[in-house]
Amino acid sequence: MTDNSNQPFWEAKSLAEMTQSEWESICDGCGRCCLLKLEDEDTGDIYLTGLACKQLDLGNCRCKDYPRRHELVSDCLSIDTQAVANLSWLPATCGYRRLFEGRGLAWWHPLVSGSPETVHEAGISVRNWARPETPAAFNDLERYIIEDFDDE
Repeated sequence: MTDNSNQPFWEAKSLAEMTQSEWESICDGCGRCCLLKLEDEDTGDIYLTGLACKQLDLGNCRCKDYPRRHELVSDCLSIDTQAVANLSWLPATCGYRRLFEGRGLAWWHPLVSGSPETVHEAGISVRNWARPETPAAFNDLERYIIEDFDDE
């Protein structure tokens, strides 16, 4: 049996073994999963836009009302172990995806760096470039499609 007592929990446990608070702390606060997406009905391809969910606080890249997010945004998805395995649009930078793929957390992840600001300083978050969802922008989503932005 291996002694994991000196390892951080994210290295010692699988995603499925984490407590709820440990799981929540794997979110790096980048806000990328909160960007609006379009799906091509014919191909199933997913396109990211530069528009953020109306509940995303673009200053800190966190949900404005996380406990009530599913009530406030009907198509808000929960990220769980099954979602991590199946959501191809999760960015390569996502802490959940990185751990699922066996890549570990990046240097800028708050659990590694000790600061919630490093995700922004490293240019990983949507801070300073995503735009808020508005009714007019929502009605013209195609205009806001962006290229892949996985910066690792």
